Amino acid sequence: MTLPPVHDDSARTAAQPARAEPTAAPRPDRRRLLRQAAAAGTAALFGTLGHHGVWAAGSDAPEKKEVKIGFIPLTDCASVVMASVLGFDQKYGIKIVPSKEASWAGVRDKLVNGELDMAHVLYGLLYGVHLGIGGPKKAMAVLMTLNHNGQGITLSKALADKGASDLSSLARLIKSDKRDYTFAQTFPTGTHAMWLYYWLASGGIHPLKDVKVITVPPPQMVANMRVGNMDGYCVGEPWNHRAIMDGIGISAATTQDIWKDHPEKVLGTTADFVRQYPNTCRAVIMAVLEAGRWIDSGLQNKLKMAETIADKAYVNTSVDVINQRILGRYQNGLGKTWDDPNHMKFFNDGAVNYPYLSDGMWFLTQHKRWGLLKEHPNYLQVARDINQTELYRQAASQLKVNVPKSELRSSKLIDGVVWDGKDPARYADAFAVKA
Repeated sequence: MTLPPVHDDSARTAAQPARAEPTAAPRPDRRRLLRQAAAAGTAALFGTLGHHGVWAAGSDAPEKKEVKIGFIPLTDCASVVMASVLGFDQKYGIKIVPSKEASWAGVRDKLVNGELDMAHVLYGLLYGVHLGIGGPKKAMAVLMTLNHNGQGITLSKALADKGASDLSSLARLIKSDKRDYTFAQTFPTGTHAMWLYYWLASGGIHPLKDVKVITVPPPQMVANMRVGNMDGYCVGEPWNHRAIMDGIGISAATTQDIWKDHPEKVLGTTADFVRQYPNTCRAVIMAVLEAGRWIDSGLQNKLKMAETIADKAYVNTSVDVINQRILGRYQNGLGKTWDDPNHMKFFNDGAVNYPYLSDGMWFLTQHKRWGLLKEHPNYLQVARDINQTELYRQAASQLKVNVPKSELRSSKLIDGVVWDGKDPARYADAFAVKA
């Protein structure tokens, strides 16, 4: 029996696992071993930071000592989780409490109502909430970027058996074999929706007219594809590789194919939280920056990270589903393998983490392109309101992490169009395929 598709993050099907409640961190002995390993490798580098400057109320002490940070079971939650597991948070006078959440809609609601202090969250979700197009309107804040790259577009094995293994062959199949095609993303204003739409449109497939798009929480993608609820989806790892290992899907594209070194998840909170707890925010940024630097610093650290976040308290999958793609070792499920230098990165000598205004503005251009925004917003002002560049700069300077000179950056996407943030309204209006 085919189960009904999931049309909203808050909806669930019988194929989907029970709601994942916040769970305890790994066993104390494992935590202790990991912390000892981290301390040995980082004490010389970070142990003598000294006083971090004089901040709010004449002190840099965190105003709030315990910080509850929501995350979705995805590989890119790793720097938040490892900041807690390895004890980087304790160096800055805080305790990070990771809270496992079931859907992006749930993360949104808990951020807005204060059940979560912060979250590992979709870039475009925060921008949507800020403007009132992704749920209740509330002023939001991006503290830092958590990762670049590492998401993917998976097509069903059934589709691949009909010859659709990449964008061009998918476009041919949709034109020749007329039926309803269903694709899934993870949140209407989020990154995966925008990657999916951009990818389809670059191949001449209109994502709002030629196919049907539904919303499914990341950990439920594989189960929904297994019972035939969708022909393809865009999601973060490890749920693309999981589909390959389970024999139900193939990799048609990676998101770094769409935009090399694209922004992905961010550390997000509300503007109110930043105003009330600026020192706490700075301390969390520093702890997560250290964790990202630790992950990216070597093979053994990446493998240790994979082993840690595979635990049922976090991603809840087998280690081998995670560890290959974080090393850039890809396979498409049809016999092709390759090494991708543009795999998921958490630090990359600081290049990952700066919250570029142009990155946030890009999501606004796509929200306008696809009709989520009816009018052009003040792109630059919205990005300045949300992205906490000065707070990030203060945190990065204490860790001697490189900070770019410009708040804008330039990139060429899959269709050859350059995005540099300089004329966002013109950029948004120039696409031939749009709402």
